[in-house]
Amino acid sequence: MTARPALARELGLLGLTATGICSMVGASIHIMPFLVQLAVPGIGPWVLPAFAFAAVPAFLAALAYAALASAMPRAGGSYLFASRGLHPSLGFVASFSQWVGLSVVIGAVAYVIPVFLAGVSEALGGGAVAATLLTGQARLVIALGLVWGFVAVNLRGLAAYERTLVPLMLVMFALGAVVIVVGAGQDHAGFAAALQAAGGTLPAPRPAPFDKDTFVAAAAVLFSSFIGFDAIAQAGGEARDPARALPRAILLTFGVVAAFYFSFTAAVYHAVPWEFVAAMPADATPTASGLLAPFLSPIGRAAITAGAAVALINDLPGMLLSVSRLMFAWARDGVFPAWAAEVHPTRHTPRAALVASGAMATVGVLLSHGAKSFSKGVDIMVVAMLVNFLLMCLALLALPRRNPALAAGMTMLRASRARTAVGVAGVACLSLFLAVHVRRELAAEVTVWYERPLAVWGVVMAVGTLVHLVEYRRLVARVGDARARFATLPEE
Repeated sequence: MTARPALARELGLLGLTATGICSMVGASIHIMPFLVQLAVPGIGPWVLPAFAFAAVPAFLAALAYAALASAMPRAGGSYLFASRGLHPSLGFVASFSQWVGLSVVIGAVAYVIPVFLAGVSEALGGGAVAATLLTGQARLVIALGLVWGFVAVNLRGLAAYERTLVPLMLVMFALGAVVIVVGAGQDHAGFAAALQAAGGTLPAPRPAPFDKDTFVAAAAVLFSSFIGFDAIAQAGGEARDPARALPRAILLTFGVVAAFYFSFTAAVYHAVPWEFVAAMPADATPTASGLLAPFLSPIGRAAITAGAAVALINDLPGMLLSVSRLMFAWARDGVFPAWAAEVHPTRHTPRAALVASGAMATVGVLLSHGAKSFSKGVDIMVVAMLVNFLLMCLALLALPRRNPALAAGMTMLRASRARTAVGVAGVACLSLFLAVHVRRELAAEVTVWYERPLAVWGVVMAVGTLVHLVEYRRLVARVGDARARFATLPEE
């Protein structure tokens, strides 16, 4: 008998790190540090400290991911980590939550890209083209084309994937550096003068005392910017020297992205007073290019807006790789229908899982098109990833007791005290952020239930969990005691 086709270990440290960076850095950095002034009124001058606080639970989750990846370097990392550290069903809940959130947000991200492309066109004098790009039909066609275009790139194999992703990452950083240079070279006095020359006025300075509830709420909003490094763990079945490369790529990604985020945000607020952003209409969407516009030539504004568009485009291939490997891992482990484990015999890509993930991303596009907004998809992703990160920290704490043989393979956080400190702190911080986010979600006014992202997430989770339970019962009926199966890693 011939062995069934398997994934190929072809991704090195650069490809893995690019996967993490491009999955993390999207339009959030061009929008969220400024939109938070409107989403959480009163945060005022405390945005950078709130950003730093938001990084704490994300960093603890990154440490948990890195440690667990060093012990279990297989495709579908978060599923394996929770299934071996906690229970197979909790592993599915953690990763299905992630799959739903990321798949929907892939569509939401694709749907907003035409807005930034229109901004580039408008800055260069192409008003008619910009107006066309902003029509609902054009946005829908472009979004679907981007989703399925990157599904095709992923289907072609890791070489095509890496050749696409790495150059996009470099362009994104180069265009992001324009924001940092422009912002660092200007100040509030220069902004006031430029605004006055354009016929505008700067709001008067006002006090913004520190308020802990406002601070935590703002940090919970900004937390969404740190989601994405987990894509590296999902590619664990395709990494060269995975026990070393996966933890390094996760921590390198987090460090590079955090430094970029803080430099970018600090540069914009160095040039633009927070009072100006806070005084914008409640339904506005402040962006880095819009805020720095008084200092920019049309070419400069087009460059910054193009940077945001490239950052968004970067999100798509890495997230598609991530979510497809989750489906592949479920099927290979026998807790999901077997068709999702199909691998192309020569390109070594999980083609059925990629197509299914593209289909779910299409749902995200259609939801965004119906709501005329991408924020609902982002809210679903944040809930999903908070649940996922929380279970990863619990798995870090439980793995040595539940599966000591696998825990012995850890090359990070080998000391029990270090694991306990990271796991307990992660559970505490992530529980706080989840509670704050759910409270904000439940307080929002909606006209129909499906406008509430938490409700949509819950319905999809219920359907997915039912499918899993059916497959899990079939697995138990085939193998009897399933505990031994989930005490080891699945075959490559």
